[in-house]
Amino acid sequence: MFIFGLGYTAGRIADALKASGWQVDATGSAGNIDFADEKAVRAALAQASHVLSSVPPADIGDPVLDRHGDALKQGWIGYLSSTGVYGDAEGAWVDENTPTGTGRRTARTECDARWIGLGARVFRLPGIYGPGRSALDRVREGKARRIDMPGQVFSRIHVEDIASGVLAAIDRNAPPGAYNLGDDLPASNSAVVEEACRLLGVRPPPMQTLEEAELPPAAHAFYAENRRVANGKAKRVLGWRPEYATYREGLRGLL
Repeated sequence: MFIFGLGYTAGRIADALKASGWQVDATGSAGNIDFADEKAVRAALAQASHVLSSVPPADIGDPVLDRHGDALKQGWIGYLSSTGVYGDAEGAWVDENTPTGTGRRTARTECDARWIGLGARVFRLPGIYGPGRSALDRVREGKARRIDMPGQVFSRIHVEDIASGVLAAIDRNAPPGAYNLGDDLPASNSAVVEEACRLLGVRPPPMQTLEEAELPPAAHAFYAENRRVANGKAKRVLGWRPEYATYREGLRGLL
């Protein structure tokens, strides 16, 4: 396996692959190959049977496809995308047949479509949490917020469930196309914070309006979209089930 961008999520995938006996080469801060070393990248790609990219879009284009797209001839290609491609659904369910490109992540949507056009398995991911990156950590650090937005929900996914979904797609040689990897219970961010506080035995932070919370622009924009992400296709085609079916199991596991 050759991985472009060995970061938080791809690192968990690499660990799972190595535990199953795979050889993994990768670019990124934790990788063994410099993305800028085109000769080394091309040599590794020539030896790889599988390729996965977790590299996000650039301001213009996709860094991997723009630089190495012509070398991606492997039998199995994967890409970690985002459910942000679906845009705002006003709280309704979205699945892989839902039109994309109506949201704020236009660059991601364009890259998502390019990878699908290449024949990749595109894993659309909602909010990712896991060790060191969860509501438990935000509560401990005093950074947790409860935002008063009735009806506002998000889907999320434990990082280990992403890894198991990708490995399931490899094991089954799943058909190319999009796959939503999300848990079974979309919920408000406030509900997740309240559960984290309950587990830690502390009082939840006060409920605030979006304006009172004074969130940074990226976090503020996150609340502009409201959707529930269906994971039925991944369950049917990949035979995958999230170990952490809801945020409750996920937070308990992290604690």
